[in-house]
Amino acid sequence: MRHLYTWFFRLTLPLMLLHLWWRGRADPAYRKRWSERFGLVPSRPGARRRWRERFGLVPDRASRAPLIWIHSVSVGETLAAIPLIKELAARHHQWQWLVTTTTPTGSQRVHDALEPILNGRLLHYYLPFDLPECLTPFLDALRPNVLVSMETELWPNMLALCDRRNIPVALVNGRLSEKSARGYRRFPRLSQEMMSHITRVLAQYPADAYRFSELGVEPERVSAVGNIKFDLHIGSGLISEAQALSHQWGHSGGQVDEGHSGQQGRPVWLAASTHAGEDEVVLDAFERLRVSFPDLLLVLVPRHPVRFDSVARMCRERGLRTVRRSDGGVPAASDQVLLGDTMGELLRFYGACDVAFVGGSLVPVGGHNMIEPAAWGVPVVCGPHLHNFSVVSGLLKEAGGLRVVDDAEQMAQQVAGWLEDSVCRVEAGIRAREVAAQNSGALERTVEAVESLMRMNKR
Repeated sequence: MRHLYTWFFRLTLPLMLLHLWWRGRADPAYRKRWSERFGLVPSRPGARRRWRERFGLVPDRASRAPLIWIHSVSVGETLAAIPLIKELAARHHQWQWLVTTTTPTGSQRVHDALEPILNGRLLHYYLPFDLPECLTPFLDALRPNVLVSMETELWPNMLALCDRRNIPVALVNGRLSEKSARGYRRFPRLSQEMMSHITRVLAQYPADAYRFSELGVEPERVSAVGNIKFDLHIGSGLISEAQALSHQWGHSGGQVDEGHSGQQGRPVWLAASTHAGEDEVVLDAFERLRVSFPDLLLVLVPRHPVRFDSVARMCRERGLRTVRRSDGGVPAASDQVLLGDTMGELLRFYGACDVAFVGGSLVPVGGHNMIEPAAWGVPVVCGPHLHNFSVVSGLLKEAGGLRVVDDAEQMAQQVAGWLEDSVCRVEAGIRAREVAAQNSGALERTVEAVESLMRMNKR
């Protein structure tokens, strides 16, 4: 079955290249660095000496710096991987890091977040196409010791080639919805072979662990350790940055003070990680809210940079006074919308708002990370499509820190209710923060598992 899959992949490769070229109309970065997608990358020093090692002509390869390979797809998975990389890098100063993504936004996030931390120990490339002729030169050039794949990234040839080279594979923060599991069950032989090549699955929750075992991962290799996104550390520096933003926006307070018990100054509503089809709903709700809250500031952050310009036009076509974060200005009292068109600032934005809507949930994307606003003590509004965070959203809903809405009218009603009743809003935020705190601990368990795999394969 894997050979059939491989030939099908080869036949459809021209369509994939055409898709990359098509996406390059909006984001030219998709038309760059194609050689990496074919596995053509510079050799890591010493990686080509394998034949010499066999004859004892060079020192044992264990003497070289270990290389840990993290595959994080795009922005969401990269954000989950960053705390793991930070913790491991702090413990193992000799380790080198290879991080692969598939999107330009993920690539940019890797460089922005990790280069200052890893001090020259970072390699970043796009993941090669899942073909032996693309992956083989990639693995020959870099020779990683361990592959850590984030959340749901499973590729049959990548896993098979790692198994052939005795490279342990860990699926970290693994999640597998029932819908995805049904898709794998349609190809049982391919799925079982692929799952058999995974050394460890660190699933988020018992239901995820069960589905991985059902698909072919040996039960002793699967464990439910929790969601590492709960292990979010909000340090004093980040709190200071959020406080500074809050004052710039005319909203002295927000959720950044532990003892904050009421709205001060201008109310701020953050709509984060929105997709096409959601911005319209948010703006409709915002126009309803402005009747009761004429000084309300909407901070609107589209999920993908290629949409920044179109969303800015949408706001201005509605007659809304809009300022862009990338212009470096501070929203005046007369400005109504601040477009968050920068990268890497969303976490501090959460600390400077009263209420947050988390996108990818009004459209069938599956939702984005609502743990971040919860960790700040910010009550959350989401749409009904939450399968990517089904357990997290369930915990927050049960605690009262998250409300689900279906349309602009319901959204406006929920946001207005929290803005009008500061006591209710703060209580909801406190309950959300308690959920985030009570479910932490997965990061330490994940770090220990990855360290164990590295000890297995010091080569």
